[in-house]
Amino acid sequence: MTAAQTGPDHLVERDRPARHAVIAVLARIVVVLLKRALLLAALLALVFLGVELLPGDAAHATSERGESAADLARRRELLGLDKPVLERFWDWVSGLPAGDLGTSAHGEGVTDLVSTAFPNTLLLGGTALLITALLSLALGCWAALRSGGRLDRLVGAASTAVFAIPEFVVAVALVLVLSLWAGWLPAVTLTDADGTPSSWTMLILPVLALTVPQTGWNTRIVRAALADEARAPHVETAVLDGLPPLRVLTRHVLPGALPTIATGLATSSGVLLGGAVVVETIVNYPGVGTVLASAVADRDTPVIAGVTALAGAVITCVLLVADLLRDAVTGGRR
Repeated sequence: MTAAQTGPDHLVERDRPARHAVIAVLARIVVVLLKRALLLAALLALVFLGVELLPGDAAHATSERGESAADLARRRELLGLDKPVLERFWDWVSGLPAGDLGTSAHGEGVTDLVSTAFPNTLLLGGTALLITALLSLALGCWAALRSGGRLDRLVGAASTAVFAIPEFVVAVALVLVLSLWAGWLPAVTLTDADGTPSSWTMLILPVLALTVPQTGWNTRIVRAALADEARAPHVETAVLDGLPPLRVLTRHVLPGALPTIATGLATSSGVLLGGAVVVETIVNYPGVGTVLASAVADRDTPVIAGVTALAGAVITCVLLVADLLRDAVTGGRR
């Protein structure tokens, strides 16, 4: 190699593709975040409009017995309900960049209101997502190793049946069997002074209620992704070379199926957060489900919108990670 080829100009030329790749990834992240921010803004606007269409308002819902019409008018003015809904929405959205989620109908800061409840829900949903990922991968791979056999058909039928059961039905059944009949687990969640569950055993019921249906859904995704990847030419070559089935699965099939599996799990994160709202109410878990149920009863738009914004931000981050993983794997294969 000549001196010119090893000089600074050659190093710059060699590093240029790497810089372009980094810039392309950053540009994609910015574009995806902007698109999803616009989608979230539209969803939040619908939240404001939806609460506006409900009968009554926050002033009536939080009023005390015997308040006069003048008292209600003052309360409505204090809460800003005398303004048009679009103006109230803009006032609320404009505080988001500073981390201000507004003020509830009871005069509490929404950020303070959800500061304990939302981490509890993230703990619940994150634990359920982790267990779902492990179980669905194990079941899907187990079925793939016995493709077309009785076990494969059994896993497929069971996963379909389990996914068809709503989370609240699973939660009620688990409370009935494991708590009321067997007495193994507490039926409701007790909290410590800091607002967190007083024992880890109180997480078992809500986590199971969320995990069971999503394990069924993701097992089907894993099995389908593995079946698609098994038809790839390099996998067929590995089989013809006489490699053991387990090695073919782990070294040749599973890596190519990971983007599809990651996308399915990312989608499940949103379903888990939505299901957590119902499950938390059933077992009295101290998460955003309880906060949201109270806010809907009070027509408390800032609280409802604040919970929606936080959930949307978490789901956006999870989906972005799944997109980047898919791009990394497919780019590496190209």
